[in-house]
Amino acid sequence: MNIAVIGSGTMGNGIAHVFAQNNFSVALIDISQDSLTKAVGTISKNLDRMVAKGTVTEEQKTETLQRISTFTDLEEGVKEADLVVEAATENVDIKLDLFRQLEQFTKPSCILASNTSSISITKIASVTKRPDKVIGMHFMNPVPVMKLVEVIRGYSTSDEVTNQILELSKNLGKIPAEANDYPGFVANRILMPMINEAIYSLYEGVAGVEEIDTIMKLGMAHPMGPLQLADFIGLDVCLSILRVLHDGFGNPKYAPCPLLVNMVQAGHKGVKSGQGFYSYSHGTKDLVVADTFKKR
Repeated sequence: MNIAVIGSGTMGNGIAHVFAQNNFSVALIDISQDSLTKAVGTISKNLDRMVAKGTVTEEQKTETLQRISTFTDLEEGVKEADLVVEAATENVDIKLDLFRQLEQFTKPSCILASNTSSISITKIASVTKRPDKVIGMHFMNPVPVMKLVEVIRGYSTSDEVTNQILELSKNLGKIPAEANDYPGFVANRILMPMINEAIYSLYEGVAGVEEIDTIMKLGMAHPMGPLQLADFIGLDVCLSILRVLHDGFGNPKYAPCPLLVNMVQAGHKGVKSGQGFYSYSHGTKDLVVADTFKKR
């Protein structure tokens, strides 16, 4: 089975890594050759860590990297694919445009999957002539480590395609969980209101950054507090998903906190920008509350 992965960012390179490590030929596609070179470097470093831990051998690392080919031309990259996993920017217009092109460039039998965390699979499928073969494969970050794949059925996704993707996910060593196509699916429909409520708790002065995260970590056995997790996901991504939920359900409980909106407008997007609720100027291991939220 030939796999094509569109987008070589954090999610795309992780998805390519997992497929290649499990003996699939992978075409990794991006408009930027520099991004592709960086992605292959990231996969190599992640494999080095696995070699150091003894979970893969040096030979397996080499074989995994040899299974990945890179392309800057979409048509060339997907023409042999049996499954395409789109992991491009979480922007509905970009995704719809990509799926229109995939309809033209891929074999009619090819399954078209999106790694979207919130955008409607039914809407994505509507721009193709094969809505029965369009499905969501929502991997979790970091992809090589996290076991879950949220498998989302669009309104017209066939049982056959759903079962294929559920089985394929298991073959990757993942645990698939099936969800239907409603705003936010399951993961983000539950997670984002929690993150938003944590931001509201900070915004309204209920508690500080460290206190909110400590209460959720120690009281609820969460491995990471909601504000740190928001930084890790990207505050711009959190905002985008909350807007999808708010628009999709028309319910004010999903309205993003004004503090989140201001932070994104100011360019404070979390780990990716070096600052969010915490400051990451010294890396991500030591948690340092951003100056804005330090107690005076």
